[in-house]
Amino acid sequence: MSSEREGKMETLIKPVGIEVEGGRPGKDGEPSIGPVYRCILAKDGFPPPKPGMSTSWEVFSVSAKKHSKNRMLGWRELVNGKLGPYVWKTYETVFEEVLNVGSALAHLGAKPGSRVGIYGINCPQWIVSMEACNGYSLICIPLYDTLGAAAVDYVIDHAEIDYVFVQDKKINGTLNSPSAKRLKAIISFTTLKDEQRGDATQLGVQPFSWDEFVQLGKDYPSDPIPPKCEDICTIMYTSGTSGNPKGAILTHDNHAMYVRSVDVFMDQFEEKMTTDDVFLSFLPLAHILDRMIEEYFFYKGASVGFYHGDFNAIKEDLAELKPTLFTGVPRVFEKIHAGIVKVLDELPPLRRRIFNYLYQRKLYYMRAGYSHKCASPLADRLAFRKVSARLGGRIRLIITGGAPISTEIEEFLRVTCCAHFVQGYGLTETCGSCSVNLPDDLSMMGTVGVPSTYNEIRLVEVPEMGYDPLANPSRGEICIRGKTVFSGYFKNEELTREVLKDGWFYTGDIGEMSPDGVLKIIDRKKNIFKLSQGEYVAAEFLEKVFTVSPLVDDIWVYGDSFQSMLVAVVVPNEENTIKWAESKGHIGSFSQLCELDQLQHAILQELKAIADREKLKGFEYIKGVILDPEPFDIEKGMVTPTLKKRRSHMKKHYEEGITRLYKTLAEGRKMNGF
Repeated sequence: MSSEREGKMETLIKPVGIEVEGGRPGKDGEPSIGPVYRCILAKDGFPPPKPGMSTSWEVFSVSAKKHSKNRMLGWRELVNGKLGPYVWKTYETVFEEVLNVGSALAHLGAKPGSRVGIYGINCPQWIVSMEACNGYSLICIPLYDTLGAAAVDYVIDHAEIDYVFVQDKKINGTLNSPSAKRLKAIISFTTLKDEQRGDATQLGVQPFSWDEFVQLGKDYPSDPIPPKCEDICTIMYTSGTSGNPKGAILTHDNHAMYVRSVDVFMDQFEEKMTTDDVFLSFLPLAHILDRMIEEYFFYKGASVGFYHGDFNAIKEDLAELKPTLFTGVPRVFEKIHAGIVKVLDELPPLRRRIFNYLYQRKLYYMRAGYSHKCASPLADRLAFRKVSARLGGRIRLIITGGAPISTEIEEFLRVTCCAHFVQGYGLTETCGSCSVNLPDDLSMMGTVGVPSTYNEIRLVEVPEMGYDPLANPSRGEICIRGKTVFSGYFKNEELTREVLKDGWFYTGDIGEMSPDGVLKIIDRKKNIFKLSQGEYVAAEFLEKVFTVSPLVDDIWVYGDSFQSMLVAVVVPNEENTIKWAESKGHIGSFSQLCELDQLQHAILQELKAIADREKLKGFEYIKGVILDPEPFDIEKGMVTPTLKKRRSHMKKHYEEGITRLYKTLAEGRKMNGF
């Protein structure tokens, strides 16, 4: 056994959390404050900035000169109607294109501080437009590809966007929006149709294809206007779970310090990120997680390949690109896990038993402190390399963020993916991750780890929910302070004052902090509601608990202060529902099966079994369900682009069904003498 495992995970300094300031009890109506934690790498203060990375522009431009011949941006082109291999632009080529696009903007009248929108899926043109904004001190305003027409119109008007780069499929919608008349120019990621040129001209908007705009910059070249670190880099509008999007103001210092933070953190591990690393970009670039990972990759002189636009066929991009870093939100990993479990269920019993034995063997040694590489190379060779192959076969690091992932899925992927698997926590307002757990440290499983290098974290009492940071365990609202925290919401001083107090950003998330500074997300202030008997319900927590059911693909838990019990809308898992139907002798399409009372009853019984197993309180049991064969949809506004539920929109969408369900439950209770 000793020959199979050569050693445990090695770090230079294990980046644990340390307490740098004690907590204090509340008085005079003020809440209690928990201790302040930092990463041990910043125990004596935040490390000094590194030369050559004071702004987002400096991070890129210095790297472009240092790594000029390296592959930077890759994409797949259609060859004879089929997607071909990845085609690449070098750092040198991209840098030249950035200067041309920046020069063209300057020629059209863009001045430092002018707002420039970028609207479309991830692609090289997105990055070139962003870096052109950085190089010429313009403010980049990302527009979510899936925000919808009304929200895009709102952002263009609210942010006072003058110039916009747009994906070809989004041009008509942009020109038809009421705010289009305020634009000075619209630039297509590719080409423009004559009709679109006419529509733009009629509005007084100058239209350009991508090639035309690059040529304009070549014809009228101008030197970059480098930003200062305190200048605004981007106003990133959060998709939000209610109301209009909010514009978080992020400076060049925020961006540069985030990249520096990741660099300092990664330097503590024996396995480094290098110029040979490759990242698959598919989460929206208008979302902070993907954006900041790419900026870190640019700093390292590494490569970023873009998915071809169809998430359902992303496995083709993985096979072609063979990335070394993969990032996703929990829903992505839930689908990966479900796909692997499906394959396992179809194995002969003996092979399933072998897989389970190898799984438990490797898990045992990982819990003992061995790295995933050393825990059981035999298990990796016999079983888990096939799991790794599903992600391209070269993955070295997997990152999940955006929402908490279930511990069951995290453990499974840590064991089987033959890669480091870490979970981070961050928001748009913190310019990405502000805490992260450690590779190969299973003691941190189920947590989001320790504070990042340039941030501090503390918890604040939430008395109405019973969370006290001075109790054991220490629980409360998560507050962040540090170099990557935003400076406020654009044109919204009231909301800024509400969430930024004495330099601390009040996130609205509820956390549990261990004595050694390890953070766990347990709740959300805004995702609680009170039932009629006065009990508070944490809907997001329950949804996470119930999605482990094989019959449940997704679930939305609902209740309000006029009802004493919970109901839910369930999107059944199609494959497992069909298997259930076959075993029960039911015939029909998936939509028809979702109308069966028997399926409703079966799902309710599963939810009850899970609630029993998890020892939930009586009022946390689901008493009735609505089955919907259609997934909760971004286009319908039911979830954000990072798949967080927009609860007010979902309530409106399902309101009639919920009313009928509660009426049916009330009648049933009367018949039973309640």
